[in-house]
Amino acid sequence: MFLFLSKVLPLFLYPIGFTCLMLLVALVLLWRRSRLTSIPILLAFVVLLASSSGWVCSALAQSLEFQNRPPNPVPQADAIVVLGGCTYPAESPRPWVEVMEEGDRILYAAKLFREGKAPRVILSGGRIDWRGGGPSESSDMAQIMETMGVPKTVMLEDPTSLNTRENALNVKQIMETQGIRRILLVTSALHMPRSLLIFKKLGIDPIAAPTDYLTTDPLQRNFQGTPQTTILNILPDADRLRIVTRALKEYVGIVIYRLRGWA
Repeated sequence: MFLFLSKVLPLFLYPIGFTCLMLLVALVLLWRRSRLTSIPILLAFVVLLASSSGWVCSALAQSLEFQNRPPNPVPQADAIVVLGGCTYPAESPRPWVEVMEEGDRILYAAKLFREGKAPRVILSGGRIDWRGGGPSESSDMAQIMETMGVPKTVMLEDPTSLNTRENALNVKQIMETQGIRRILLVTSALHMPRSLLIFKKLGIDPIAAPTDYLTTDPLQRNFQGTPQTTILNILPDADRLRIVTRALKEYVGIVIYRLRGWA
């Protein structure tokens, strides 16, 4: 039940859910011929416009992504841990397992293995039944990594975890069973702060190896503000709305996990 509620209740804190809620309130006030009808409509408009702007999107994403820069060079470890949430199952009409945008996690982990950063790989992720079910994400990730040259014999799977807390618990159990002490933790840069808090709470001190960056350092791109970029940053964009929602999800997750004593 906690898993279901943790997915449903926060929806109304995210831009789309909040906007729908405000419009519903506006409809009720309109039906009652209230003079306050314009307030929820204005709130919905402001939240939707702000959440889809370039400045808000970049600021929120960077506040999480820039907390953990990729180590250079990446140190040696006993295992590379890859967190799930990055694949689609091979269901018709898909010809094979497919990756989400977060699929960079698998690619980067395979790269680290092939560079000799660790002799083993731990793949952590199940699949929620009421979200379609199917084979575990750990199995999906293993298939992809095998085609990238990672031997099946070096991969250890956690096929049952359904959230980041369970990822950490199951990975810890695998580490203890296999005598693994030092791990490289591979997940999306946006997800890394929450992941580190959870792993460290369980007594694991992983080396952050973030990937899947949604933003980059503007100084590296010789970024200069122009009237065109200003206009484009103001205009609403659905992709920015998605990124803002992902960032808010991480902050909400950190708050909930701290309240439960998990982070």
